[in-house]
Order: sequence, then structure tokens, then C-alpha cells
Amino acid sequence: MNAAVAKKAFDFDPENLRRRYVEERDKRLRPEGNEQYIGVEGRFAHFMDDPYVDPGFTRAPLADEVDVIIVGGGFAGLFAGARLREAGVKSIRIIEKAGDFGGTWYWNRYPGCACDVESYIYLPLLEETGYMPKRKYAPAPEIMEHCRRIGRHFGLYDHACFQTQVTSMTWDATAARWRVKTDRGDDMRARFVIVGPGPLNRPKLPGIPGIDTFKGHAFHTSRWDYAYTGGGPEGNLAKLADKRVGIIGTGATAIQCIPHLGASAKQLYVFQRTPSVVDVRNDRETDPAWAKALTPGWQRRRQVNFDSLIAGIPVEDDQVGDGWTEIFRTVFSLAKAPGGTGTADLEELRQLADFQKLEQIRARVDAVVKDPATAEALKPWYNMFCKRPCFHDDYLETFNRPNVTLVDTAGRGVERLTEHGVVANGKEYEVDCLVFATGFEVGTDYTRRADFEVRGRDSLSLTDRWKGGVKSLHGMQTRGFPNFFIIGGAQSGVTVNIPLTADEQAKHIAHVISTGMSRQVRSIEISEAAENAWQAEMAAKAVNRDKFFTECTPGYYNGEGKPEDGAFFSGIYGGGPFEYMRLLEDWRANGGLGRDEVLTAE
Repeated sequence: MNAAVAKKAFDFDPENLRRRYVEERDKRLRPEGNEQYIGVEGRFAHFMDDPYVDPGFTRAPLADEVDVIIVGGGFAGLFAGARLREAGVKSIRIIEKAGDFGGTWYWNRYPGCACDVESYIYLPLLEETGYMPKRKYAPAPEIMEHCRRIGRHFGLYDHACFQTQVTSMTWDATAARWRVKTDRGDDMRARFVIVGPGPLNRPKLPGIPGIDTFKGHAFHTSRWDYAYTGGGPEGNLAKLADKRVGIIGTGATAIQCIPHLGASAKQLYVFQRTPSVVDVRNDRETDPAWAKALTPGWQRRRQVNFDSLIAGIPVEDDQVGDGWTEIFRTVFSLAKAPGGTGTADLEELRQLADFQKLEQIRARVDAVVKDPATAEALKPWYNMFCKRPCFHDDYLETFNRPNVTLVDTAGRGVERLTEHGVVANGKEYEVDCLVFATGFEVGTDYTRRADFEVRGRDSLSLTDRWKGGVKSLHGMQTRGFPNFFIIGGAQSGVTVNIPLTADEQAKHIAHVISTGMSRQVRSIEISEAAENAWQAEMAAKAVNRDKFFTECTPGYYNGEGKPEDGAFFSGIYGGGPFEYMRLLEDWRANGGLGRDEVLTAE
């Protein structure tokens, strides 16, 4: 079916929808972009406090040496540790500012928290640890316990330093070692360092006038205060029974915790600037018969199946079959319909499939929410992947509760805070407790999100090295920083299911480190030619998504309406995840180590 025929087959007017999307975007555009948010520092530093550990922790400072220091105990750090162990590296230390492994799943313990990508493809190392998730979408406590399982299985608790923040990392050229200092007085040394702070690591607050004047109780969702609310991750927030609660933000986190707040609070005010796309979740328990019938390699095959669809690669069988993959199945079915289509039509067919999906989403709002005005305000008017789509079966129903009020700001956002409440649309809403569901910093400098500076050869800082943009080989090594590796999204083949790429990077880094150690290499540093070649490859494969994201409603996916200032998906490898993985495999197989890097003998 070509695009012209497809338009006639739908019961909506694409041109009217395009106009509506632009109008709704324009309401929300703000010239400050990401600068509308403020960091959790200075007078807001307490929003970074860890509520999940007992105060007063101390330990003696360390001044020892290990082969590899990994900074970050989330998925990236766990993958790195596991793959290094498999490669035979024994002397490993993970440094983590939290009280345990888990990363974002350590911090995010808000009620209702769960993965929104299928747990069978999202949770790391399921086959390696012999674990099967209990449900299609695992809740946060189960994910965190699985992170602990990985730590135990691979011996990563040995020598680990928790509740420890790295303060500096400096290359000692004479000793060919990294000196790593921390807020615990440590002065450690390591032959190699790997950093993986994660893309959603540092909480942010909205720069609302008066935010420091509110005298009620306030906390960020990444530091949920159960001492105040009562209950736990499963809900039952009994201490809110006599409380008026306000929540600012209606993104992925809010979608999951709002049903629990609505069920427990005396009064809940939901302050909304932009409604989320909320699709059916259809969670269910894992079928034991299905799990028993799986054969070795099943997780990798399922991940590839999912990411193939997301990357626009047709597959015979959609193994995951969820809201993420549905829109792509629609595109493929339209393309195969009678009449055929040329490549030029594919983008238009994708847009028509997106329109069709959002019409379905908006119809669901009308079907669930009883009050017509509230239902209208909850309808999203933008393409599905302008913001992270959400999946929940109870969120919309929450707005039928008499104690829940949606305060829609028509894209303007909250005006200001007072000592006792929130002012929106010219009206003050008095609240006892204010919850910030405002997410994490995205697009800020790497060293800001990591909370420490890295200094390589001749004391060159990573901030200065990347001042004009990231320069790397495969997104994992950068010139001037020997024996230094990064697991992250910049200049890599990142996907919706982030763990897939993180694992591939961990395997690659483990190969480089273990091979270097076996050859008794003193230092490994990429050459200028290799780095320049990767920049050329990045440019050659660049996919210009600026038009799409510029036309999107503001959010962290598009740098709050300014993609050029650092959007979530900016700077990734345009060849896609599978081409990226093939490049890494070919590089390893064809002796890339020593060809693209300067190796110094021990």
C-alpha cells in the first residue's frame, strides 16, 4: 500500500493531526531548554542524600592497587565486572556511591516502580545466573535483587567499595597507573579503569520560582521517603491518609507512582505540563511451561528480535509483542499491502502508523476517564517516540477517583511555589507534601553526571578534551587517556533496550583489557588515525533526526525542544545497533588491538 492509498484507508485526517501537533508543541517551547531545570546541589543538595542506608558509615581509607577499577555499580558496571571475570581477570574493584549494586534500580524505589521494557530481554545475564523473572515486567525490588545476584555470582562484592564517591581520577604516566581518590580518603591505583555512570543517574529539579520557599515536606521520586508516606514499593502509603499531596511531572515515573498516591492520599493534585502516551501494559506472570521449553541462547535471540523491530528490520515473528513493537509491525503490514511501496514512502507510512497508534491511545483515554474535560487534557498530541512511551493499566483509571485532581497547565507548567502550595493557572493549591517526578539530567557534560573529573596525559581533563564534542573510538576510548574505557551511549549503537549495547561494550572492553594483560602491555591508547577514522565513520553513517525531534513536543528525548543542545539520542552511531556490534566483532577478530592503538610494553 503506498502512502496516498494508506491515507484514504484511515478514519483521520493526517494534515489536521500535523497542524494540531505543531500547535501543541509551540505551547510548550521554552527558550531556556534544559536550563529550565536546576541541579541538586548547594541548598538543594539534600535531594541527593541516600535514604536507604543507615547514617554514620565509616571505613579505613584504602591505598592499594588492583588491575581494574570500575566506577558505577549499575547495569554497566555489573556487565563489565561479569565479562572481565569470564575473561579471567581476577583483581577487580567496583566503586559505587550507593549502598549496594543496582544503579538506577537502587535509587528508584518509588511505589509501583517496574521496568517498562520486557524483563526477559531487559534484565542482564539471565542465562548466566540461571534466573527467570517472575513477571513479564519485573518490579523494582526484583530487579535490584537480581543485581545483587549478579554481584554474588561473579564475586563482584569482593573488594567493592559502596557509599563511596570518586572525587578525582588521574593518569600517572611514570607508573602507568590510574590514581583514584574518593570522599573516603582513598588513594587507590589501577592498571585500567572503566566508567559507566549511566544516562539516568543525577536527579534534576524544575527551576520553578519559589522552589526554595515551600515549607511542606518535599522529595524527589529517586529518593522516595517511605518514613513520611508509609508503605513500600508495593504501595499502601497509609501515612498519607490525612495528607494533601502534589506531584509535579507526568512522565514514566509519575505514571507508575500516581496510582498508589491516588489510592492512599486524602487529596492528590497532579500538575501536568504535557500528558504522556499511556498504552496498555498487559503484565502477567511468567508461564513456567514456556520458560522450561527455552533453549540455550534464548535471551540473546529474543533481544535481537526486539531490537530488530525497533531498528526497522522486518522479522517473521514478533517474540515480545508489546506496545514498543506494535507500531513497527503496523508499518511493515502497510508496506506489504496491495499496491506496494517505494523507499520514499516508508517514512510517510511510519508517520501514518504513528498517527493510527496515537488515535488508539487517545480513544483509550476517552474510554477510561469519565470526566470529559479531564480526558481531553490527558490526551497526547505528538508522535509516539517524541517522548518515552509509557505502559500502565491503572494510571488513567486513577483520575476517576474523587480525591484525585488533574491540574493541566496547557503546556505552560507550574507558575511558582509558595510556602504552602503550588500556583498553577493563577490558582494556589495548598499541599502538605510535594513530590518531584522530574527525572534525571540528560545531555549535561559527562563529568558533571559522573561527579568527578578525569585527567589523562599531561593533566588534560576529559571536559576539555570533549569541549567541542565527543571524540572516541567506538564510543569507549578517547585519545590522551590510556587504559581508560567508557560504557555509555555516545558514539555507540544504543537502542531502546539499553542493556543489549552495554553488554556488547563490556565484552569488547574485557577483550581489550584481558588481551593487553596477557601480552604484558603497559598502556593501551588509541591512535589519532583510529579516532579520526571513527569520527569519519560517525559522520558517514549519521542519521539526521533533527527535523523529527525539532517538530516534537519538548522533553528529554529532544533536549527540551533544542536538539542541538544535547538530546538523549544525539551523537549515537547511525548505522544502528547490529552494524555497530558487527564492527566491534570484526575489529576483535581482525587484530584491531595493536593496529588502532598505541601499545606500550610493560
